[in-house]
Amino acid sequence: MSLDLYAIGNALVDSEYLVSEEFLVRHTLEKGCMTLIDGDRQRDLIDALNREFSCAKRASGGSAANSVIAFSAFGGSAFYACKVSDDDNGAFYLHDLQQAGVSAPAHARVPGGVTGTCVVMVTPDAERTMNTHLGITAEMSASELDLEQLEQARFLYIEGYLSTSDSARHAVATARQIAAKHGIRTALTFSDPAMVQYARHGLQAMLADGVDILFCNESEAMLWAQTDHLDQALEVLHRHSPLVVVTCGSRGAVVSEAGKQIVIDAVPVKAVDTNGAGDAFAGAFLFGLSRDWSLEACGKLAARTAAQVVSCFGPRLANENYQAILNGEA
Repeated sequence: MSLDLYAIGNALVDSEYLVSEEFLVRHTLEKGCMTLIDGDRQRDLIDALNREFSCAKRASGGSAANSVIAFSAFGGSAFYACKVSDDDNGAFYLHDLQQAGVSAPAHARVPGGVTGTCVVMVTPDAERTMNTHLGITAEMSASELDLEQLEQARFLYIEGYLSTSDSARHAVATARQIAAKHGIRTALTFSDPAMVQYARHGLQAMLADGVDILFCNESEAMLWAQTDHLDQALEVLHRHSPLVVVTCGSRGAVVSEAGKQIVIDAVPVKAVDTNGAGDAFAGAFLFGLSRDWSLEACGKLAARTAAQVVSCFGPRLANENYQAILNGEA
């Protein structure tokens, strides 16, 4: 196999703002969650933001994209199946992926529509709140898959945000069929508590008869299992996957397999921005798996990576920082 990781997700250009708690309240924004909005609502929100704050960062984003870019920065070979428009944001997105060493389908950029965008608002407690206009990525379909690339992969990684789109779920089902045929290990991330709460049926459809690896945070695990106890949540999650990885914020993470739980300690840092931390954790963990590391070693690399991401603004690090983490220098 010549490709380590093949991922499918929403292609979104992120615009990040440092905002006040009062701004979220005044604009009735659900803190800590991703909310889908239409283009007009997003433009109004951006106008309101620009009147009070300045855009701190712009980057190619999306849950799986952040994971894949981290994976690539560690030295893994990665491919990202996505869909953008032929507008300026679409050109920016694909260029940013290329600069990060991640390949994309030659036909990912299509005429018409608009490229998906996400407004990320970070409050002083480092929590991120996102309002997303999916644009053309809502039409992500099996046509955007490069099946020849997928057939060469060791891992298939699926983003939970795709659960809101009928055509994207069909693309996931197509990719999963290829993965099963070629013995490719499949991983899925719930991505956001809002997906568990409002798109549960879509997530269930993408889980189908189960995956090899399931990523989620503690809140998502509790919501999925409808319990306040992590042990009970893990029992439910293991119905879908033999390997479950649950991130628990400043308390680290739990890696659970075959009745054995490995507690991964968090690396103490001053949190600035939690956006992308879970994505980076998953990307680092998958990189370790692709190198046949132990689950504990995968978890420790992932924890170090997530700690560095939350200690700076934005969902990703400079490329040299990933290598420093890999070498134990950060």
